[in-house]
Amino acid sequence: MKFLYALGIFSYGIAIRIASLFSTKAKLWVSGRRNLFKNLQREISKGKGPIIWFHCASLGEFEQGRPLIEKIKAQKPDHRILLTFFSPSGYEVRKNYNGADFVTYIPIDTKSNAKRFLEIVNPVAAVFVKYEFWLNHLEELSIRKIPHYLVAAIFRDDQIFFKNRGRIFRRCLLNYTHIFTQNSESKSLIQNIGVKNVTVAGDTRFDRVKEIASHSKSIELAAAFTGESRKVLVAGSTWNSDEEHLFPVLNPHLSAGWKLIIAPHQIGTARVNEIIRSLENLKLQRNDIIRFSEATENNVHSAKVLIIDNIGMLSSLYRYGSVAYIGGGFGKSIHNTLEAAVYSVPVVFGPAFGKFNEAIQLIQCGGGYGVHSSAELKTALDQLLENEMLRDESGTKAGNYVNVNTGATEKILSVMLA
Repeated sequence: MKFLYALGIFSYGIAIRIASLFSTKAKLWVSGRRNLFKNLQREISKGKGPIIWFHCASLGEFEQGRPLIEKIKAQKPDHRILLTFFSPSGYEVRKNYNGADFVTYIPIDTKSNAKRFLEIVNPVAAVFVKYEFWLNHLEELSIRKIPHYLVAAIFRDDQIFFKNRGRIFRRCLLNYTHIFTQNSESKSLIQNIGVKNVTVAGDTRFDRVKEIASHSKSIELAAAFTGESRKVLVAGSTWNSDEEHLFPVLNPHLSAGWKLIIAPHQIGTARVNEIIRSLENLKLQRNDIIRFSEATENNVHSAKVLIIDNIGMLSSLYRYGSVAYIGGGFGKSIHNTLEAAVYSVPVVFGPAFGKFNEAIQLIQCGGGYGVHSSAELKTALDQLLENEMLRDESGTKAGNYVNVNTGATEKILSVMLA
């Protein structure tokens, strides 16, 4: 099995280099690792202090690791943080993250790379977030007796750890200093294969969204757009596939006094123009629709739709809505439901939510609505937008769900820093 794993890593390295000739993302993956060890050695040698290494696959995992990074930096200011990513979609967005002292890619997982990487970094501890299991790096950490932790972990019985061919992967779980799972089901699964050092800590993203909400910024133009009625639906991180379902369903409510703030996942000029055309096809007037970049306090109040054509604002925008629609569900997967739920608003999303425990639990507690078609979306929105009592009750349940699930960061650090 070790040979097959090594062969797979070698084959992946060749394949992604070939792909880099045609794919921008693959090209970034390859170019970002060029001179990795030389650059890392140079940066680490510039300062002093023990290093804690955090590794995340991409942006979503970073958001789960971030509360831990920032708490450690606050509690141990003499320690330095190394943050690595596997994917360009994480690294390119967070390469200038000032909560870490160094941000780079993880080298491809060969035995020689793992040895060289750890010789340079020599961390006092390593933290892997959620799904990352690079066997050579983990084995080298064990050989060097460096404490290493897995946080925000989720396990399912169809994963390789629980299959006959998964022996070497099971061993890496057994070698972790401690594993922190999001739920008791995951804990039971790995305990059944002999893992003893495991704690149900929950999901650090609850702590993160709570922190974001407590420091959310006031957006004057959004407040002017909303007015006093608060009859506003905020649609976050939407794709065309979401809007095809959402706009026709929402249109009658826009005529009845509701408003829409939409923050699409992509904000290029062509994408925004596409949204405007879709809304105009529903007979909205051009002056009913306004881009945030063109909005003023004079013209935004009378508009029915406010299109957010910038980034970094969405997590604060949800506070201006009384219902939230979370994009991605009519495509590959939904985006962050907790960013909206923390403001005690009901959240609605399309069918691609099955892998998201928090979405399922929001549905179960009555704070979330998972829909599978335009008809189901119409039923959910008609109920929420027309029934203020239901809207308030659902929003309260969503907010309570976030509140009772905070605290994972402190649980993890109480073990790590003991």
